[in-house]
This record gives sequence, C-alpha cells and structure tokens, in this order.
Amino acid sequence: MERTTCCVIGGGPAGMVLGLLLARSGVRVTVLEKHGDFLRDFRGDTVHPTTLQLMDDLGLAERFAALPQRKVETVRLPVGEDGELVTIGDFRLLPIKYNHIALVPQWDLLDLLAEEAKQEDGFALRMRTEVTGLIREGGRVNGVHYRAADGTTGELRADITVACDGRDSLARRLPELGLRDFPTPMDVRWFRVPRREDDPSGLVGLVRDRTFTALIDRGDYYQTASIIAKDTDADGRSGPIEEFNRRLRHLVPWFDDGRELVGEWADVKLLHVTLDRLRKWHVPGLLCIGDAAHAMSPVGGIGINLAVQDAVAAARHLARPLREGRLRRRHVAAIQRRRWPTTVLIQDLQKVLHRNVVEPALRGAIDFGGRTRLPRPIRLITRLPALRVLPPYLLAYGALRERPPARWSSR
Repeated sequence: MERTTCCVIGGGPAGMVLGLLLARSGVRVTVLEKHGDFLRDFRGDTVHPTTLQLMDDLGLAERFAALPQRKVETVRLPVGEDGELVTIGDFRLLPIKYNHIALVPQWDLLDLLAEEAKQEDGFALRMRTEVTGLIREGGRVNGVHYRAADGTTGELRADITVACDGRDSLARRLPELGLRDFPTPMDVRWFRVPRREDDPSGLVGLVRDRTFTALIDRGDYYQTASIIAKDTDADGRSGPIEEFNRRLRHLVPWFDDGRELVGEWADVKLLHVTLDRLRKWHVPGLLCIGDAAHAMSPVGGIGINLAVQDAVAAARHLARPLREGRLRRRHVAAIQRRRWPTTVLIQDLQKVLHRNVVEPALRGAIDFGGRTRLPRPIRLITRLPALRVLPPYLLAYGALRERPPARWSSR
C-alpha cells in the first residue's frame, strides 16, 4: 500500500503550484498527471500580474523571465468605419512592478515549476499515471485508485486529496458537491495565423458581422480565438476550409495580404465553453480547486490565474496542519470561504460580459465597424483616456492576491 500526505490530482498550473508550495512547507506531496508531458496547445497561456508577482515571491522571477514569452501591455479595438485601433486598456498605467500580461507557453511554465519542486525531498511527480477513482471509506476520501502507463493499477492513500484536474474531474461526480451550471452563449475556435512584423501588436479584439475575434500577439503568429454562437461549430465545419479563410480575411482586414491562413479544419480546435461552480468544494478527505471547483469562461483569460491563486490559498491553509498531522475539516473549509467571493465576483462579471457584449455581438447588435452603436463603457473609454486603467485593473486585481506560506526548514 502506497501512502503520501497530500495527493494532488492533475499537473496543471494549480496542481504544480500547490505541489511546490506544500513541498517547500515540509509536506510530503505526490502529484499524479495522466499525460506523459505538458505539451498541449491552446491552454491558458495568459499569466497575469498576480501570478507574475508569485513567481517573484518564490524566487523564480529570473528563470521565468528567461522563458519564451511576449508581453501584452495594451488592449485595443478597431473602432469606426476606418477601423482605427483604439486603446481601451493600458497595463502600463498600473502602479505595480509587473504591469503587463506575459504570454508564456503553459508547458514551459509547468516545466519550470516541476523542476523547482523536484528539488524538495518530499515532492514526487508521477507522469502517465491516471486517476481512475477515489477511495471512499467510512464517509471520507482516503486517496485514489490509479492506472500507470504499463497498465498496472494501484492505490495511493493520503491524508487529503486535492482535485486540480479541471472541469472533467472525477471529483465533480460526487453528488454532495452540487454542481451548478450557468448558460453561456458561445463556444470558441482556437487556431494560429502567421503574424507579420507590421501587424498590430498586443491583444486586439474585433467585432464584425456577428463574429467576435480575439488576436493574441505571440511574435511570429497570432493565437486566434473566434467566438461563435453556442453549438454551431459542426455547421461551420461542413464547408471547405477555404471558405473559413475567406471569412477570416473579411473579418481581419490586414490578413487579406496574400498570407496563408489555416491549412485544414484539424488545425482549428474547439473549446466548449462552460461556466459553472460547485456549491461545496470539499468533503472529508477531498478538496477541489481551480477548474475542478469552478469552470470559467475564457472571457478575460483569467482562469489560469484564479486556479493559481486557489492553489496558493490552499497551501497556506493546509501546510502547517498537514506537516504537524493535525488537519481538520475546518482547515479545508476555510479555503472555500476565502476563495468563494472572488470566484463569484469574476463569474458574475463574465456573465455580464456574456449578456451585454458577447451575445449582442453574435446576433449583430454590436459591430465595431461603425454600423451600430458601441457599448457605453467602450464609448466612455474612447472619449476619456484616463479610464483606460480600469480594464487592466480588473484583470490584475480581480483575482484576490494570495500570499504563499513561508518556506519551512526542519533545522
């Protein structure tokens, strides 16, 4: 029988941050990740100021800065019939050290966290190890059943199991956690488009002809999100990819310069957008954080940062009780109490944006090309440049910043 103090399900940002912080706090922790590496495209790559500050707090700022990345300092929209790009958000106005968003491939960030965590004696990362079930005994979760890459199965028992494995987490199937789902008007197609040196930089949004397109500057390409009406992807894929590219050139004028766009439909990945949260994030022996506790809309790109802040809060509340062998349910419940208000606030803001921006844009009631009236907040920002600090402020501080626990030493 295998045993650890804390079993973390999932080696994403929340799982790796939690594993690193607990290991630094003198807690034996094992992270189980079902994949053999972290190389998965179109995952959350937007690292916001709260997470950048966390890297600094952990002494990883210099190594993080060495990762391949692009800095996003402005958010711009083409407004009016001539498509003039207007800045509606400027991170440089924020009086903080990290006044930008860093676009970093998620696998590079996870590799950095894994390498650092492996320096701690109590840390173990087991790749190609899929959790197949929870061990439930006497009304509590006592660990997990798993299957390794060679097909062998086993059990890993733990004082606490933390589900960090996203919106498809096995833990979400527990009826006592009470999953609450909110309707969303959209799904998102993700794909890459070559970017040229004189193309607009930063984060650019375009709303034209019932389509919302977001272009994320990744240097030599745009990571592109095409927001479409809910459950309409299959209809679009029935046509040739050339038709998709023709529409893309119409929606983004500077793409109509002869460059090659999308090669085939297989290059276009679909994200089924969900917005939900568990009423309870914990039962005896189990805690859910990140997307396992609350699946976020991609609006604002803040999901990864909420998950990381969940992990920091969890580490701070769990570290000492786990190290001293006195973990109680109140310690776990305190994590949900701490993170619940921020989660509800961000999800409520996303619902407002769905209702007042995304849904009207998809039915043609909003068009930044000058044929329809812009939303009032956008009109105010274009007229009053001082307001350009508000969108970055919400993105930078919307996730309540959590403080990591101090490094522990037995000496």
